[in-house]
Amino acid sequence: MIIQNGMIFTEDGKFETIDLAIEDDVIVCETKQNEVIDASGLYVIPGLIDIHLHGCMGHDFGEASHEAIAAMAKYQLQNGVTAICPASMTLDVEHLKDIFSNAASYQSDEGAEFAGIYMEGPFLSAKKRGAQSEKYLQKADAELFEMLQNTAGNRIKVVAVAPEEEGALAFIEEMSKKVQVSVAHTCADYTTAMKAFACGARQVTHLYNGMNGMNHREPGVIGAVADAENAMAELICDGMHIHPAVVRATFKMLGDDRIIMISDSMSACGLGDGLYELGGQAVDVKAQVARIAGTDVIAGSVKNIMECMKTAVKHMNIPLESAVKACTHNPAKAIGIYEQMGSISGGKKANLVLLDKELQIKMIIKDGRIVYSIS
Repeated sequence: MIIQNGMIFTEDGKFETIDLAIEDDVIVCETKQNEVIDASGLYVIPGLIDIHLHGCMGHDFGEASHEAIAAMAKYQLQNGVTAICPASMTLDVEHLKDIFSNAASYQSDEGAEFAGIYMEGPFLSAKKRGAQSEKYLQKADAELFEMLQNTAGNRIKVVAVAPEEEGALAFIEEMSKKVQVSVAHTCADYTTAMKAFACGARQVTHLYNGMNGMNHREPGVIGAVADAENAMAELICDGMHIHPAVVRATFKMLGDDRIIMISDSMSACGLGDGLYELGGQAVDVKAQVARIAGTDVIAGSVKNIMECMKTAVKHMNIPLESAVKACTHNPAKAIGIYEQMGSISGGKKANLVLLDKELQIKMIIKDGRIVYSIS
């Protein structure tokens, strides 16, 4: 097919009105096929990639079932998300083995592509555990991680670690050669966080959440990632986790090349208020805010990454180009799939979303095939 007259989001992060050719399932320089899509007045962006989500539509990755992943993948694709990297929680080792073994055997051409696993826990700080279960927290253990990675069929793309905990820096130095290490749920001060980045950590899990705030004398993880130019930071732009002024300040501080927008969504995403579960804990969702039942602790979000991107642009005044990059280019780079997807360039998968000026979805293309279209 050929997409004509659309405003294409190019690999250098700009919109240009050019024609785009697709043959089979990839983007090509030209094609002899004659199916023409007129994208006049529409933005054409890469399919979004969410590398940190726990669930949606009443399902959770922790269910350890192909049916749960398939249901999540179906919903995500319907919302313009063409690749996902679901996250585990802090659970007992046997449960984690079940989750990762199930993920290792999951294969499907339907829904969003299953691009990997985000291992959030159990190597975290009890003081900043948030919605993670304190019962199963433990120190970072390379042997345990290697066993779980083997169980997962090498599908773990990110592992979260609190660097101040015993043995964590040694773990980061060893494992960062094999997997993306993210500083997470941590009490680390600036010096410790900088040591983590020096040891090979290249990411921060949901910046501002699950860590100490930035103080002019104690800059902590936030100040450290600002100085660590080779590290990226995740942001939850659902309008609940981070104030819009802080989101704007973070884009200015880090630049749009270093921000990964995530949803951190839980099973209530796509549904309404009510009682749900996350990591074995009851979650009460009221007015679109999820909290551990009976507490004020926020337990993930109830928005998908497309909704987060729209919120960032329409309600936080983040430039569309920056928001798109944070939902496509950067997450793909973080989990090592940028050569296959994440931008619109020759040879990459034809995963595309066409949006109108109000950022409403008009068409979704997955692997070169139209899976959703509205006139």
